[in-house]
Amino acid sequence: MDISYLSRIEQEAISICQDLIRIPSVNFGDGKGDEAAVAAYVVASLAEVGIQATMYESAPGRCNVMARLEGTNSQRPGLVVHGHIDVVPANADDWSVDPFSGEIRDGMIWGRGAVDMKNMDAMILATVREWARTGYKPPRDIVLAFFADEEAGSIYGSHWLVNNHPELFAGCTEAISEVGGFSVTVGNGKRLYMIETAEKGIHWMRLTANGRAGHGSVMNDENALTRLTEAVAAIGKFQWPQRYSTTVKALFKRVAEATGKTYDEKDLRPLLSEVGFAARMIGATLQNTANPTMLEAGYKANVIPGSASAVIDGRFIPGFEDELNATIESLIGPHVTIETITRDKALEVPFEGDLVDAMCAAILKEDSEAIPVPYLMSGGTDNKALAELGIIGYGFSPLKLDADFDFMAMFHGVDERVPVDGLTFGVRTLKDFLENC
Repeated sequence: MDISYLSRIEQEAISICQDLIRIPSVNFGDGKGDEAAVAAYVVASLAEVGIQATMYESAPGRCNVMARLEGTNSQRPGLVVHGHIDVVPANADDWSVDPFSGEIRDGMIWGRGAVDMKNMDAMILATVREWARTGYKPPRDIVLAFFADEEAGSIYGSHWLVNNHPELFAGCTEAISEVGGFSVTVGNGKRLYMIETAEKGIHWMRLTANGRAGHGSVMNDENALTRLTEAVAAIGKFQWPQRYSTTVKALFKRVAEATGKTYDEKDLRPLLSEVGFAARMIGATLQNTANPTMLEAGYKANVIPGSASAVIDGRFIPGFEDELNATIESLIGPHVTIETITRDKALEVPFEGDLVDAMCAAILKEDSEAIPVPYLMSGGTDNKALAELGIIGYGFSPLKLDADFDFMAMFHGVDERVPVDGLTFGVRTLKDFLENC
């Protein structure tokens, strides 16, 4: 694909994204990950244009990168611009291309991390490198953060830095990061740009059932596996009630206005069909969810184990954490215990203020027909850790997407890829935002 006609910053965003994808920084969970090589690339990329960055290693190979850019008015509160540099695993046999090739094909950059979230990392680096070359200073101090371990609870990344080096974020009151500012084409062809102003909370839990161990050939009415699977099935089949947050209501009001459809605050589900590829993710923000994800039990075909365990991925709407936990307790039965693996707060902030205005203006500058809207994210980001310091976080990694591009399927999916023209739109929009926020 010929990119010679693009501006320097656009070309760099593309090439840096490819470079980052080509450096495997796979996070397998349970502390098994290695961001050292990609962190070194980030440090070198910044050093090349005279920006000093520091690497913080929370454990062997678990590396974070931090830098601070002085603004023209350091009396103003600073802004944290952050991305994570780890990615989830990829099975190459399932992919159409090498998942760590960074190949450009069909107008897309392919590879693990293309949307989650080495595309945004590349946009950040391309923007600040351009500033350094031209001598530009942003209007406020910018703290750049490239975190490890976001894909496994941020234990070795943002949470570690917040707990051990809070001084790095001194003076910062706001932050931006991934999964926001992307376009969704609704039923009548209008483009909504979803800015993330809220996140569901996380409660990953391990269920353990105990019973009577014994020979597989005899009767056993205290079988740990039976007890566990009954609990897992009850959770997996449970129909959670609809619970609408302030952000969800605001989003669907705008969807109704844009499409001319009816807005019924008692049941927003009929409007889901209007939001295209985002329907699956947005649907998950209308209620709490709890999905069984892992099972572990037994060691031989003819031995009934004395215990069995499962992992449940619980996510709660802002304000409904207690309901999630109480419901799980009521479903599991008397012989199953719950252990928290990871717990993190839900976030929700208003869709208003100077920073939001700057996001909307930057999007509208690139797409005059854009309709910026707030949304609640079904997953979580490193903004949760920064919230411990009182920093208000938003999802703003802008992308203009074709109506038929299933963006949400790219996250942790096979053949993950990002449109080149979406990325170039994004870096132009991000630069404009950061220069006017």
